[in-house]
Amino acid sequence: MDLVVVKYSLVMNVECVFLRRQNLTSTKWFTPPRSHFSAPSAGNVFGYRSLLATHQRIHTGERPFACPICDKRFAQKITLENHQRTHTGEKPYECAQCQKCFRSQPVLIAHQREKALERLLECSECGKQFSHRSALIVHLRVHTGEKPFTCSDCGKQFAQKVGLLVHQKTHTGECPFTCPDCGKGFIQKVGLVKHQRVHKNLKPFWCGECGRGFQNPAALAKHQETHSGKKASWCLDCVKCFRDPLALVKHQESHREEKPIECMECGKIFRFRSMLVTHQRIHTFERPFSCTDCGKTFLQKGALLTHQRVHTGEKPFRCSECGKQFTQKVHLVKHQMVRRCEKFFPCLDCGRHFSQQSKLIIHRRIHTGEKPFPCLDCGKGFTHKSYLVQHQRIHSGEKPYLCSECGKCFTRKADLVTHFRIHTGEKPFPCAECGKCFTQKSASVRHQRFHTGEKPFPCGECGKCFTHKPALLKHQKIHIRERCTKALQCMDCWKCLGQK
Repeated sequence: MDLVVVKYSLVMNVECVFLRRQNLTSTKWFTPPRSHFSAPSAGNVFGYRSLLATHQRIHTGERPFACPICDKRFAQKITLENHQRTHTGEKPYECAQCQKCFRSQPVLIAHQREKALERLLECSECGKQFSHRSALIVHLRVHTGEKPFTCSDCGKQFAQKVGLLVHQKTHTGECPFTCPDCGKGFIQKVGLVKHQRVHKNLKPFWCGECGRGFQNPAALAKHQETHSGKKASWCLDCVKCFRDPLALVKHQESHREEKPIECMECGKIFRFRSMLVTHQRIHTFERPFSCTDCGKTFLQKGALLTHQRVHTGEKPFRCSECGKQFTQKVHLVKHQMVRRCEKFFPCLDCGRHFSQQSKLIIHRRIHTGEKPFPCLDCGKGFTHKSYLVQHQRIHSGEKPYLCSECGKCFTRKADLVTHFRIHTGEKPFPCAECGKCFTQKSASVRHQRFHTGEKPFPCGECGKCFTHKPALLKHQKIHIRERCTKALQCMDCWKCLGQK
């Protein structure tokens, strides 16, 4: 039997010695000999100098063992060996009862204790068993929907206190974990670890089938579903696609759940109070998040963070296939859909592919000419419901988007955003050639044609080309007047009646 750890007691002046046996439960009390090694900073006593040296790394922060794949560092070599098995997928420790394998022996021992433990606490809803009453109480909140921890700033609720503590940092702006490469801050350490893989281009999680690497286990698990041959499942309510049947069931519950929180201004209903608070800023014109560089304000903090990348030039989302980088994750996802070989829904008319059936249905209206959303006032048809809603405001005179500076109203939100730049002086569309800035992208495109010499609007009569359509229309009036001079004209209204 080896001496493992000796804990010194100032009160009893005795030592508790743990002896290395199979069950690790034997203890013995005695007065330590003078030959033992002690740590002066903590008062711990060790039987071997090597154990003392390993222990002191807790105080010094030294981690001499580095993983060659992801550069993560460890204080002990055995911890490094256990970590490396997450990359290789090796699980050498097998449970004799259920043949389940584990990467490290402590996890196997904990598993065996759970198997051997007589579990008296059982969930009455799903039958899951727990060894502690506190764990059962937390689990029951999944079924009851209870969320006893409420954020005092936005009213969002959480089932566990740790979730509330992490969420509150979004209000305080606290980001204790900073990236040393780009200075970006993160609320949780796990977010920093994932972010650093972008700079180092690390892909420590490998697919055992094709050898492809991924930056996180979730991406690897999603990729491995392509090898397993699972068929996609579709939600009948919104035609959204899922590979995991459980994810589909969870998604369908969102259609059936009640949404009791209603906006008093427009009647829109929300599942969470925090979503209502964010939505109400549309009516109150509150924009609490301001950019320190250009002064532009935003409804949500996420929109501000995305906007700031315009000034910093940061593009943290990289395509693993071609290396192209993007400022937003949604742009990366769209880019990957274009590059993806497996596209489920092709258009039989033009050959274009779509990742969702709903998008294919909307696209096919271009070929069929179908306009399923007619206006009840004038009979005009539209391919999208949103286009119909905007059109109906012409008949009703409704202009729900009000400028908070001058009081002018608009039928579309895009028109309000463009108009508001008059007050703020913002010109977000610069010319790459001369640096001149514009309030609208279309104005910037027209201006750039002066540098490129492009004239995409030709006249059908004489072939003369123009940089923009209004100039073409003005030019075509010359040909109309020429035709009228050769025709019979009414002396009262100058209407052309026919050729001579």
